[in-house]
Amino acid sequence: MAIKPAYVKKTATTLLEKYDEAFGNDFEHNKDAVTDLTNIDSKEVRNRVAGYITRKKGGSVE
Repeated sequence: MAIKPAYVKKTATTLLEKYDEAFGNDFEHNKDAVTDLTNIDSKEVRNRVAGYITRKKGGSVE
């Protein structure tokens, strides 16, 4: 299943608008926050959303 970039961006933007204080510039922390705040079951989708949020917050994804 392909993950559409628009879905990742829309989900991440919505999360940042509602829960900006829950995210930082650490990918591992953002992964946990995405898991807690959403019902995304797919590990790949969760990681993409967390990675996008990390980049938007100024962190680096390694």
